[in-house]
Amino acid sequence: MVSPENSRLTVLLSTFITVFLAELGDKTQLATLMLAAQSRHPWQVFIGVGAALVTSSLLGVLLGQWLGRALPPNLIKRLAGTLMVVLGLFFGVSFYLSL
Repeated sequence: MVSPENSRLTVLLSTFITVFLAELGDKTQLATLMLAAQSRHPWQVFIGVGAALVTSSLLGVLLGQWLGRALPPNLIKRLAGTLMVVLGLFFGVSFYLSL
């Protein structure tokens, strides 16, 4: 049986690894790189980016917690998958039309 502390550590580590890998090389990281290079105030950029990421993550956690209580897990997975496909198609078509 998995202890509650071990389970919490597993959730913490898997969340960190998943988000860390997902964020590598994304728009946020590139924008951060540009802001730090242009501003010459890297610590202020770091604090601003950190606060923005914490705030957006908090919103995601709160919305996820609410959805987890209001909807069954299978429906949440289907909705998330559908949203990802719709967003992918939207951005793909937008990019194609801008050429």
